[in-house]
Amino acid sequence: MLSLLLLGCFALPAAAEPSAARQKELIHLVRQDCGSCHGMTLQGGLGPALLPATLADKPVEGLVATIIGGRPGTPMPPWHRFLAEDEAQWIVAKLMAGFPP
Repeated sequence: MLSLLLLGCFALPAAAEPSAARQKELIHLVRQDCGSCHGMTLQGGLGPALLPATLADKPVEGLVATIIGGRPGTPMPPWHRFLAEDEAQWIVAKLMAGFPP
């Protein structure tokens, strides 16, 4: 029990926000690259919708892992070559809040 309490004291800080320029690149990536399968308005297509209502019951860690590692056996590719994990976390947070226009 004490070890669990101590672990809570050393929680990792939240990921830093990408720079304004990088945010613009990430928004473009989501709209163009993710949108090619998930629909240009992210309402679904070959891939599922990426709207707040459809993501609400999904764990953030799982969504980040899917972006970074892809889903073997499906058309979802890994994006680890193009994104850092903290950038994937930023994208998931934006998707869950309603992605910017």
